[in-house]
Amino acid sequence: MANVDDLFKAHGSISKRKLDQPIRDPNEIYKASKLSDSSHPHAQVEDDVDNNNNPPPADDDDGDFGPELPPDDEEGRFFGGGISKQESEILDFVDKADAGGDVDKLDSAWLRKTVLNLEKLINKNAELRSRYEDQPQKFIDSEADLDAEIKNLSLLAEASHLYGEFVKLGSAASLVGLLTHENTDIAIDAIEIIGELTDDDVVTETEQWDTLVGALIDSDLLSLLVSNLSRFNEDDESDRNGVYHSLSVLENLSSQKAVATRMCEEDDLLKWLLQRIQRTESQVSQNKQYAAEILAILTQAAPENREKLVSLDIIDTMLQLVAPYRRRDPEKGGPEEEFVENLFECLTCLVDTPAGRAKFLEAEGTELCLIMIKESKIAKHPSLRLLDHATAGTASVEICQRIVESGGLKTTFTLFIKTHDQRLVGPLLSIFSSMLRFLPADSAERIRLLAKFVEKEYEKTAKLVKLHRDYTARIKAAEEEHRQEAARSGGDAEEDREIQLLSRKMDAGLFNLQLVDVILAWLVAEDGGAKQKIQKLLAETDDDLRAIRRTLKEQLDELDTSEEDSKELGEMLGTLIDFLD
Repeated sequence: MANVDDLFKAHGSISKRKLDQPIRDPNEIYKASKLSDSSHPHAQVEDDVDNNNNPPPADDDDGDFGPELPPDDEEGRFFGGGISKQESEILDFVDKADAGGDVDKLDSAWLRKTVLNLEKLINKNAELRSRYEDQPQKFIDSEADLDAEIKNLSLLAEASHLYGEFVKLGSAASLVGLLTHENTDIAIDAIEIIGELTDDDVVTETEQWDTLVGALIDSDLLSLLVSNLSRFNEDDESDRNGVYHSLSVLENLSSQKAVATRMCEEDDLLKWLLQRIQRTESQVSQNKQYAAEILAILTQAAPENREKLVSLDIIDTMLQLVAPYRRRDPEKGGPEEEFVENLFECLTCLVDTPAGRAKFLEAEGTELCLIMIKESKIAKHPSLRLLDHATAGTASVEICQRIVESGGLKTTFTLFIKTHDQRLVGPLLSIFSSMLRFLPADSAERIRLLAKFVEKEYEKTAKLVKLHRDYTARIKAAEEEHRQEAARSGGDAEEDREIQLLSRKMDAGLFNLQLVDVILAWLVAEDGGAKQKIQKLLAETDDDLRAIRRTLKEQLDELDTSEEDSKELGEMLGTLIDFLD
């Protein structure tokens, strides 16, 4: 028996969508594709001209170029551009709208007509497939018509007010049902249309979007997407695009926390994503990068998702994937760089949980981060940020101890003295602050940490005081600029002005100033020599310990102590403030 997909390709009316042939897809004109520019260069057709812009002579017959025109079709489905009648109608609609001309109104009547045609074609194709199962040529025409009608639903994205009626008519369920179609071209078209209808670019009310997405999910969209991801063969270009569009749908759905949480209940989906990011490729493909991005989105969406992913041992997997980049940097601006960034984003979110920190410690993530901080270029900052999150929270004592045991003090303090990159300074300060907060009193690890601030005539302590001055100066400048703007405008409400001021101060380095002053306060409390050095350095600019005390007091006043961790932090700040009196 002939292969139906081969017949479908050879029929000529509807070919598999290829990103390097945008003329075959009216949606490329109707709506900008999200796929990378390299995967779909725009076709351009220009008349040959000579240097004087004259056309070539009529008898210029150097040769025939390009594909032959498709044969005439008695049903009138084809045109010179190689597009179907339905596609031509979509293009005409867009052209008329752009030109300000009259177009058919996208109203309930249009929707009922469109979905009725779709339902008829679905039923007709199903009937013909069932009747002529062993004779694909008998149902291939109906398949081509169905393919074109699915594309026609692109216009619905311009009429999101009809989403509710679309659902009531049962068409959302029918669209999802097409994902089970034997012909993967039909399934891919349905997936792409679902992606367009749920895209962030669609102007829609929350209620309309929720209604459509709810109906899609109730129709088993998630499990059918996973089934298709499993049957797609990415060696085939069309199937590879199908994987991309499936991931695009998942990205759209995950924009809502409740849906993202529901997605993490699909074990098969998570397993497929994990398998996809581990697939060996000579170069990181767009789909591999996209799979990592979906995982990063899911980890950020909800605490429940992080707990679920940690239970799948995802941390060990991702540490193994980032390990090769300790001595090799991916090409800047390419999919591989994004892939690495998404892996680190996942890890950073996962270690925010106690279970995640335990898995991170068990998989020797602390040691890997220290190596990458020392040796890597592109992974230096994400590794620092990951270690920063791993050392935060009351369950990070063992990680703080592991940093000291693994020789991390030399690595981090050497970078602290040498770097001028503010992206690196912030995480370093946060790590030092966490270690001072969590390392047990009189422990060998704490003593070694304090010794780092004392060695080389208080070199690190002196840099802390310098940072205190720099951040204080920036914040004062931001406050003055805000005061002057407020005096000129005078129209903003008090609450708005406070928010604007806080935003300016954060941009100027308020958070880093708080970290610096917490560290300085610890040194004052624990080392008499460090206290004298800090007082002496502050006096050089007519400053004293009261400046540090003010920073800590402001931080304490703004702290919400309703949570256990915040309550413990408040107690620590109160104790440090007492030492600064």
